Amino acid sequence: MTAPASLMRLLLQEDLNFLLTNRLPRRWATRIVGRIARSEHPLIARPALALWRFFAGVDLSDAAATSFRSLGEGFTRPLRAGARPFPTDPGVIASPCDAIVGAHGRVADGTAWQVKGYPYRLNELLPDPALAARYADGWFVTLRLTAGMYHRFHAPTDLTMEGVTYQSGDCWNVNPIALKRVERLFCRNERAVIEARLADGTPLLLVPVAAILVASIRLTFLDTPALLRDGGAGRRAVNAKLPAGAEMGWFEHGSTILVFLPANAPLLHDLTEGQPIRAGMPLARIGG
Repeated sequence: MTAPASLMRLLLQEDLNFLLTNRLPRRWATRIVGRIARSEHPLIARPALALWRFFAGVDLSDAAATSFRSLGEGFTRPLRAGARPFPTDPGVIASPCDAIVGAHGRVADGTAWQVKGYPYRLNELLPDPALAARYADGWFVTLRLTAGMYHRFHAPTDLTMEGVTYQSGDCWNVNPIALKRVERLFCRNERAVIEARLADGTPLLLVPVAAILVASIRLTFLDTPALLRDGGAGRRAVNAKLPAGAEMGWFEHGSTILVFLPANAPLLHDLTEGQPIRAGMPLARIGG
């Protein structure tokens, strides 16, 4: 086994990984890494980019550029035009992002799962009981973005955006190791609740969840230059139409998007936990 592979195996050992990514002061670490990610000074940016490429398994084959002035620029890189085609069928709901498929399935009386044995209630995750009730018997899928992945996310089908609620919170790591140890983790972390509706009136909910290190969410259809948290807590009414595949925003580091669908939009049967998926690949279909 090579030295890099041995080092990666050591860092992925559960106890050590949890210690390194969750037992250190999370907000302090997030601020420090945020400063490093924004720096364009060569003495900071070049080592940071080199470490990112070494540890994160970065694939730049479809990126619009392959050299970056800062680590943050690498995280939020755009892709070449046409690299992520989206279905033209309005009844198909696609993945909004590149991700690893996590826990998914039917919401059971208002309960979903971060991993097997670790449930969370929608009325704890979401700011409005009426909104939670809308998906209480629907479907959910967890999409985890790793540090080396493409970090922008897109409209999964033709959508009308209706509202965004920012909820402040912690910045626990959202990797599988933490999900097996921290109860109700998604309900604890900083997140955005994005309400949308399809052309036929079907509601859809996207919940980007921030995580340790950069822990920043930007939404293109609101105000791209500003972090979502800069606008403060509370719901903002929105009336913006986005075609399938239109950019919605981005994370400034790997994180998770939770997708919630109503009962009449079941997930595809061949979706499996641990499956890599790309933005634009089908997740669900209206009416099954």
